[in-house]
Amino acid sequence: MGQVMLLFLGVSMWLLGCRWITHSAEALVIGVNYGLIGDDLPSPDKVIALYTSRSITRLRLFNPNATVLEALQGSAIEVILGTYNEELQRLSTDASYAADWVQTNVAPYASSVRFRYINAGNEVIPGKLASYVLPAMRNLDSALRAANLHVPVTTAVATQVLAVSYPPSQGAFSESAAGVMAPIAAFLQAKKSPLLVNVYPYFAYAGSPRDVRLDYALFTAQDVVVRDGSLGYTNLFDAMIDSMYAALEKSGGTDVDIVVSETGWPSGGGGVGATVENARVYNNNVVAHVAGSGGTPKRPAKATETYLFAMFNENLKPEGTERNFGLFRPDMSEVYHVVLSP
Repeated sequence: MGQVMLLFLGVSMWLLGCRWITHSAEALVIGVNYGLIGDDLPSPDKVIALYTSRSITRLRLFNPNATVLEALQGSAIEVILGTYNEELQRLSTDASYAADWVQTNVAPYASSVRFRYINAGNEVIPGKLASYVLPAMRNLDSALRAANLHVPVTTAVATQVLAVSYPPSQGAFSESAAGVMAPIAAFLQAKKSPLLVNVYPYFAYAGSPRDVRLDYALFTAQDVVVRDGSLGYTNLFDAMIDSMYAALEKSGGTDVDIVVSETGWPSGGGGVGATVENARVYNNNVVAHVAGSGGTPKRPAKATETYLFAMFNENLKPEGTERNFGLFRPDMSEVYHVVLSP
């Protein structure tokens, strides 16, 4: 009997250890976007040191920047690296240009920088550049494989690709986006790569504050706000993601995961609800939610990899809220405190 009890206790401790490991892994799903649209930002080496000091292990870089990539070498920070939108046409039509892009922006750093995804284009679907996205993704994927670099290729879309988002189960791509998104979903599913989605409850709230509850947008609602069949939603973040999942399923991307490549809340700039306190509450709550919840009501088994927007307030962006999404000021002082690591 004593041996059985010891065995039971040993298994219990092992299971507790596994639970701790799982929780710690989930805590690492948070990253932060590193934007460069400012003339007063600290040097990249100081920025990467700040990421490291705050235990931020993932970073999204919108476009190739050699100085930033050099600063990232040896840091162990995982990186989403984007292309310029203006490059999409040439990347889509010229395989040699895609090969050169990889040889210039990825290959020289691949031994010392951990590339998580290559992101072909940001928020160009729907639009005049949309038709170039998938061919560019294919050319970049081929170029990476030819260089023996195993980095998934994807693209980033805004939730504006949806024509229907409420209730989440009825999520569907707009007519102008569906023709582009369906083959992209098929590509991502075949490659087992995720779709990057920029998810902003703030803009939904600010655009319709009478219809969208602030507590629903800030993760502070104490009850189910939206009931969708058997699923209940206490926050808008999950509802927006699940509406995208529903749209992907309708387009054949049943097994495509979503990575939230941007989310955040402005701390100023004059917009509805754009206050330091709301920004602090939102960003702390989204970190706690994705690190601890295990996912969305529709996809509860997998935590949602999420990147906060952004590291700094950027003074060359349009005036207003756009300049006020930073967690830090250019002097690297906090705008407000966010718990970014367990």
